[in-house]
Amino acid sequence: MRAAETAGESIVLRVSRYLPGRDAEPVPRDYEVPLREEWSVLDGLNHVKDVLDGSLAYRWSCRMGICGSCGMTVNGEPRLTCGTFLSEFAPGPVVVEPLRGFAVIRDLVVDIEPFLGKLASVTPWLVRNGAEPPPDAEFAQTPEQLGAYKQFSMCINCMLCYSACPVYALDEDFLGPAAIALAQRYNLDSRDMGAAARFDVLAAAGGVWDCTYVGECSAACPKGVDPAGAIQQYKLTAAMETVRRFLLPKGAR
Repeated sequence: MRAAETAGESIVLRVSRYLPGRDAEPVPRDYEVPLREEWSVLDGLNHVKDVLDGSLAYRWSCRMGICGSCGMTVNGEPRLTCGTFLSEFAPGPVVVEPLRGFAVIRDLVVDIEPFLGKLASVTPWLVRNGAEPPPDAEFAQTPEQLGAYKQFSMCINCMLCYSACPVYALDEDFLGPAAIALAQRYNLDSRDMGAAARFDVLAAAGGVWDCTYVGECSAACPKGVDPAGAIQQYKLTAAMETVRRFLLPKGAR
């Protein structure tokens, strides 16, 4: 880091501007923002919004890499803008675009409803089919049982994996990396009883078998979830379950 970067230097944010119904296509617009060592791309966008152009639309919330809402395409790669620093791209420009693979609502804001529908379809919560413990008891787990699914539980639904996924780019019906990884997180949880119902979604058309294992989803994940690994794990489970159901008598399936 050069000392001059904290003494009045600036960098250009080249931001995609687009309003459907008004604009024929997205148009890049340049904004000059301070180049400071501690400033993230999100800080630069906030400077644009607060000082230069209040009409700019984008999502953000926690600024701590936890909420996942500030995911955008930065210089061609899906990134969390709160954890991506302007100094990485000096002398610039820094090209900021919406996440690829999603319809744009306005500027950098994309439509997340399709993703939320896919997520809900895999029931990403504990499913219990039986007696619950008394109020003063717990579902105890060993460290080994926790370790089976802990990595996949780190997903923050930022959708960077979807933007990086070449399969989703070609087929919007693909269930997608995050939804499958979160389904696997609950399938591997010793407290859960919903794996059989999830099978009907995960092994169906648009599910795990559509994945070609490029691995870009895992490379893009800011939390090290490894959705590609989760998908490959479940392919084995799905294959074994398919054989098991085939061998069972029809009335017992």
